[in-house]
Formats: sequence, C-alpha cells, structure tokens
Amino acid sequence: MPARAANALRLALFWLGIQAVWGALLGISLQSRSLELAGGNALIAYGRLATAGALVAAITQVIVGFWSDSRRRAGSRRIEFYVAGAVVGCAGLALFYSARTLVGLTIALLLLQAALNVAIGPYQAIIPDFIEPARTGAASSWMAALQGAGNAIGALAASFIVNGRTLAATLSAMVIGTAAITVVHVRNLPLRETATPAVPAQRRAFVDLFVSRALVYVGFYTLLGYLLFYIGGVLGNGDPTTVKRATGIVIVAFTLLGAVGAGVAAHPSDRLDKRLVATLGGAAFVVALGLFIGSSTLGTIGVATAVAGLGWGVFLVADWAIACRVLPQNAMAAAMGIWNLAIVGPQIVAPALTTLVLVQLKLANQPGAPRVAFGLALIETSLGIAWLWRLSRCVIR
Repeated sequence: MPARAANALRLALFWLGIQAVWGALLGISLQSRSLELAGGNALIAYGRLATAGALVAAITQVIVGFWSDSRRRAGSRRIEFYVAGAVVGCAGLALFYSARTLVGLTIALLLLQAALNVAIGPYQAIIPDFIEPARTGAASSWMAALQGAGNAIGALAASFIVNGRTLAATLSAMVIGTAAITVVHVRNLPLRETATPAVPAQRRAFVDLFVSRALVYVGFYTLLGYLLFYIGGVLGNGDPTTVKRATGIVIVAFTLLGAVGAGVAAHPSDRLDKRLVATLGGAAFVVALGLFIGSSTLGTIGVATAVAGLGWGVFLVADWAIACRVLPQNAMAAAMGIWNLAIVGPQIVAPALTTLVLVQLKLANQPGAPRVAFGLALIETSLGIAWLWRLSRCVIR
C-alpha cells in the first residue's frame, strides 16, 4: 500500500488556532489589559510586557528547536511538542484573561508565550517534515492564508467578546480543535528523509535579507502595538469597549486587504525585479504611516488602513519570494528557524525602543505619544526597504 500523502490544509490548520491567539493578544488584549491594570502608565506597562513576552518567545523557540530536531532524528513527528504547547497555552490564556494585578498578568503572559512557542518552534518545520519539495509552495500558501484568517478571527473575538473567561474559552477551543486535527493527521504520515544541514553559500545575501526584514517588522509591530492607544486618542479616549471594537475593525480590514495585496503581487513578483515589488509594497506602507500620523478622523484612518493593508500584502509576497531564492534548499528547516527571528526579534525591539524614546522625550503619558511611535515606525520601515537594495539582482532572480 502506498504511503499516505500529506494534506496541506490539515497540516496548516494548527496555525489558524495559534494565530487567532496572537491576533487577539498582540493587537487588542495586551493593550486593553494594560489599560485596565496600569491606568495612566499603560503605555510603559505595555512596552515592558510586550518586550518580556517576545524575549521569552525567542529563547523558547531556539532551545526547543534544537530539542525537537534531536527528537526528529530519533523518529519523532514532533507531536509531543504540539500537544504540550496547546494544553499549557490554554492554561496561560485562562490566567491572562482572569489576572487581577499587573504582576499576575505578567506571569500569565510569560507562561503563554513559553507554552505556545514550545509548539511553534517545532511546528514551523512541519512542511519540510511531511511535504515533498514540489508541493512546498502550495503548502506555504495555506500557512499564509490561515495566518491572516487566524489574526482576523482573534482580533474580532477580542474586540466583540467582552467577558474575559468567554474570550479565553473561545481562543482555547480554537487552539485545541485545530491542534487535534493536525495531530491526528500527522501521526499516520511518513516522515521525509532529512538533508544534511549546510552553511548558506550566499551568506551575505541571507544577512542582508534578514536585516531588511527585521527592520520592516520593527515598523510593523510598532504600528500594531500602539494602534489601540492611537484609536483611543482619535475617539477622545471614550468607552474602552468602543475603542477595542474600533481597533479590531481596523486590524481585520488591514488583514483582509493584505490578502488582496498579496493576490495582486503574486504575478508581478514572478515577472519583475522582486526588490522593486517589495519596495512598492513597503513604500505604500510608509505612506500609510504618514496618513495615520496626520489623521484625526475615522474616515482618514480608513484610507490609511486600506493603503497599509494593500502595501503590506504586496511586500510579504515579494519578501517570501526573495527568501525562497536566498535560503539554502538543503537546510531549509534550520534556515527557517533562524529566519523566524527576523519576526520574533522585532517583537522585542519595537516596544523596547519606542518606550525608550517616549521616556527620554517625556512623552510617555502624553496624547501625542502614539503618533510619535508611528513616526518611529515610518523611519524603521523606510530603513528596511532601503537595506533590501543591498541584495544583488543576480542572487534573487
């Protein structure tokens, strides 16, 4: 009997549940819970919480990554990491939404970050573990699509479900349900043979691409992290529920328009200079940041959101297409682990750098603080796009 073929959708479904959690926490809940428990010092509290959480995520992914690779060489399908991360992560969600003090919130967030990244680190290798090279593109597209869908679902849930216990239960059900589907499918699949890891031949190209992506993501996480505070200022610091819902709608619109931008960029990224496509997307994102800084009404915020979402989708497609050229094909799993640090690292840098600037300028508790944060995001994103042109065209075509 022939070996059972992997189903890309079932492999990717766990990503939907994981990304729903991050869509809820990183865009809405961490900020709103900081406001609840830290009051006037919410911006500083948020910055410190986000930095500590991302640091735990980075350390956990690196440590567990090596551990799971060792288990993989012994024949493991890494299922134990998926299950442990999902179960303990759900406990972290319950503690996060029920915390009554800032200390309790901090402990819950660190537990949640550690637990989910126990699953995320090994899970990032699921495509090379079970999908043959000829099908990696289709499998990756499912991961990207479900990431956007998960972020949108999580943001909507955090915006419209007022009761913390209900929200925690909803997110937990998604995590456990999607994990179960993926685990049941994986446990009967044959593992693919692994290639011997190799040092990338295009070391400089890899480093330049990593730096470029990291700078752009610092800008992205600065926008995402301070968006709720910004919306609250535009609305006149009104009812917290109204602010959360308005922020959730903006994030969902951004996510959906990002999918549209990705569709638009798919064909050009194959035909044109990929650096040019990435630059056009990044430039649109920068323009949107300028619009956010100058906006004072929900109408202009809507325009800025549309431009930002479309530009971000275009950038992501070109960025991924370049990575597929630069990352070593015979060590893709190891390279992807390093590559992910260009996303995790900015989650640490963005709030830490913004907090430092706001404190130094004595603007931490001022109404204009979110706009200053967006100004930093504009500079960071612009630097990342400019850095991309250090890549030689012959390396990526």
